[in-house]
Amino acid sequence: MSKFALLFLLTFFGCIMATFFYSSSAAFILYEIVYFLNPDDRWWSASIPGISYSFFASVLMLLMLGIRFRYLSEQSPWKSLPAFRWFILLLIWHYVIYLWAQDQQLHWRFTFDYTKLIVIVLVAYKLVNTPRALDAALWAYIIGATYIGYMATITGRNANGRVEGIGMVDAPDGNFFAAALVPAAALLMYYAWMGNKRVKLLCVMCGALIANGLVLINSRGSFVGVVVGAGLFTLYMIFSRYRRKGQRAMAVAIVILGLAGALYVTDDLFWERMQTLEDIEDEDKSGSQRINYWLASIEMSKDYPLGTGVFGFHTLSSQYLPPEYQGSRGYKSVHSIWFQGLSETGWLGMALFGIALLSLYRTLSTAKKWVLENGDNTAYFQLLALQCGFIGYLATASFIDLFRSQVLYWMVLFLAVGINVHFLQPFRAREGAEQGTRTRTTGKPSAIRAYSKGTTT
Repeated sequence: MSKFALLFLLTFFGCIMATFFYSSSAAFILYEIVYFLNPDDRWWSASIPGISYSFFASVLMLLMLGIRFRYLSEQSPWKSLPAFRWFILLLIWHYVIYLWAQDQQLHWRFTFDYTKLIVIVLVAYKLVNTPRALDAALWAYIIGATYIGYMATITGRNANGRVEGIGMVDAPDGNFFAAALVPAAALLMYYAWMGNKRVKLLCVMCGALIANGLVLINSRGSFVGVVVGAGLFTLYMIFSRYRRKGQRAMAVAIVILGLAGALYVTDDLFWERMQTLEDIEDEDKSGSQRINYWLASIEMSKDYPLGTGVFGFHTLSSQYLPPEYQGSRGYKSVHSIWFQGLSETGWLGMALFGIALLSLYRTLSTAKKWVLENGDNTAYFQLLALQCGFIGYLATASFIDLFRSQVLYWMVLFLAVGINVHFLQPFRAREGAEQGTRTRTTGKPSAIRAYSKGTTT
């Protein structure tokens, strides 16, 4: 048995034991690990039993939710996050679109997968209900991203100057699994900034492998996402007035180390590909021809305002694009999460998606205000790191079809959990203490409304 196979089995059974005897959140951590390691498609898979590990992890999550439902519902009621209801409505809208989807078979298949994803997010929100559990879930994501970076390092580029064949089950293409690594940049900066020496060393090791993996994969969209997400968090680290004494110097040191490491791992092939972003006139070389796909999706939405269903743009692209843009297969992807959502779910679907993101942002703003008023700068910067990582991912997704990707909804989940453990739970606890009663949640978003109205100091 290979060392990777043995390590995976030890981790797998270790997480199962931890789920029952330590914390229910270990079930979701197991799900994250299985997602990134993708054992069915790895070279070491022949050494392990051929079972659906992802399905087993999902069942384990549902089992723990059933066993501890009452307690978990008090700690993490779904109705406390208004954004969830909009994502659920978007899911329901997917089922309605099936009635007129261009490819009903594909639409049903991906809608079913989307249903499983939403269920996983909702269940994980209840299981990951403490700051320590959130840290564990974030580190599981970082370790998973590090593994992809390691796989890219040992695999190397192919004849086309890219890395392929090392992705996850829903991200087989290089651009897709490179996008999954983008939020790790801001999160690693946060932990390196706030952590002790051992944590800083671990961040350097993980960051080196992830950065090297991104360079080898050569994804321009992911490069843009890292610059946006990490750059935004860097500005907060250096210029925020809420940092503690000595943190600015640490922030500057992290930035210098990060830039030095980035310059070390990048090569001429990487910079040549990134420089193609400036060559707008050569549409094929720079990728600027995607603007034509975006415009085509808008024209498509005029004819199909209620959406065309999953992969609808692929099916109808030949009717809206000139022959020179269609490629050898006769169809094209729209290459943007926003225009993918518009073409597949219509104006109503994109409205639901936009309202969900806006609702999450407004709740996050309230949570950041709360933690600052209570002097919890560590929680504030963790929420900021999650926000910057999510913004970086959305920047990447603006050039890739990622409307139903796992990591997109994981970032929604991480932000929702951060809001819950750093704001909603302590606010309800304080409110209950002031009333002299045991805190018991009705499931309504009363904490958000009460704090926003200033009913509690």
